[in-house]
Amino acid sequence: MSKKIKLMLADDHAVVRSGLRMLLDAQPDMEIVAEAESGAEAVAKVKEFGPDIVLMDVEMPGMNGIEATREIKESVPETAVLALTMYEDDQYFFEMLKAGASGYVPKRAAPDELVNAIRTVSKGEVFLYPTMAARLVNDYVNRDGSDASAEEEESLTPREKEVLIQIAEGLTNPEIAQELTISVKTVDRHRENIMRKLNMHSRIDLVKYAIRKGFIDLED
Repeated sequence: MSKKIKLMLADDHAVVRSGLRMLLDAQPDMEIVAEAESGAEAVAKVKEFGPDIVLMDVEMPGMNGIEATREIKESVPETAVLALTMYEDDQYFFEMLKAGASGYVPKRAAPDELVNAIRTVSKGEVFLYPTMAARLVNDYVNRDGSDASAEEEESLTPREKEVLIQIAEGLTNPEIAQELTISVKTVDRHRENIMRKLNMHSRIDLVKYAIRKGFIDLED
């Protein structure tokens, strides 16, 4: 018989872990070697038990799943992380992929879809739930059409990049003016120039762009 896939469950809800254990213990090619109820505990137990795959909840007390995934991939890169979460918004999705997750499955997925995701990830492949995969494709297409090219990005002045970061972090024009010791009118002008150079039309576009470029970090 081939080697079983060693799994670890990381979720702060005992009921969820119990349900997952019932499902996965019934699979002949899988075994659960550890459980964790926080991100910090997950990081520690990965080092102790060496699972092949961690089923990682995104939102947990203390260290969240994004931070835990990043630490796991830095310290034990051979362990894969499969996000299993109730959150399906873009922020968590893209941040988990950026942290190094090999897949993303919503908790509403059917049991056989989760089992398939685990087997896919165990082969070194990436698994994305269909609706999430569609978001990734749409993001790529939209980015290809509206995101700045390297030349457009380079056209931003250092001051414009500063203003872009402040906008993406949620500051208002008066707050940016105070932070950078410039007038509100100057902030308005910089904002107009940034949008024109990057071919963007809203603050949401600027936020997504700043996240993709690593200008800001949304782990809180």
